[in-house]
Amino acid sequence: MSTSDGGLFSLRGRTALVTGARTGIGRAIALGFAGADLVLLGRLDNLDEVTSAARELGARVTPMAVDLSDPEAVAPALSGLLHERRIDVLVNNAGIIHREPAAEVHLTNWRRVLAVDLDSVFALSQVVGRQMLARRSGKIVNIASLLSFQGGILVPAYAAGKHAVAGLTRALANEWAAHGIQVNAIAPGYIDTDATAALRADPERGAAISARIPAGRWGTPEDLVGAAVFLASRASDYVNGHLLVVDGGWLAR
Repeated sequence: MSTSDGGLFSLRGRTALVTGARTGIGRAIALGFAGADLVLLGRLDNLDEVTSAARELGARVTPMAVDLSDPEAVAPALSGLLHERRIDVLVNNAGIIHREPAAEVHLTNWRRVLAVDLDSVFALSQVVGRQMLARRSGKIVNIASLLSFQGGILVPAYAAGKHAVAGLTRALANEWAAHGIQVNAIAPGYIDTDATAALRADPERGAAISARIPAGRWGTPEDLVGAAVFLASRASDYVNGHLLVVDGGWLAR
């Protein structure tokens, strides 16, 4: 296999669509996709900083406003983009979390979490996947979670959604691998982001989590970049339906 275009891990000349790129894991992945053109999807008013940062690194960046809490809006919102641009890599990173005892969760909050964390992942994969199927190539990287394997505490909707993302990843891989499309997921461990601020602020929970991580520290968003580049590049052309755990050893403990 020739590597004259920059190597197996090169994203040069490709276009990657990253959701939830404003902060945290999505921002780190977007900025770590050196050489790729970027489409950053989220709330447009909150994408200015990451857009500027990516452009300073030399990336061609297109920010787009799409409300992922309304999955039915995804296909119409992306129709123009997909008509004009080839999307080589889709990173389904956007997600929300609601912490509350299961007995007290209102169905409104349950549905809100699943709309963003699951339904929009399917809607985006479906609409971008159609373009990939037509040309028989593409990479889809879903952001799963340790709670794709475990139940967590006080986050029933999030856990259900992340379990479903794992299943969806495998289901799409089964259908699309023969068409040149690799669908995989990254399962982050406990990462220092806004979503885990409540856990880190809880002395008891924070200490219990830290004590179980063999690496001896919480992860950073940048710890996910290498895995994302691997799954977005030609290096993973024979990797299908896999959940790549990046957790500092949490699941091994």
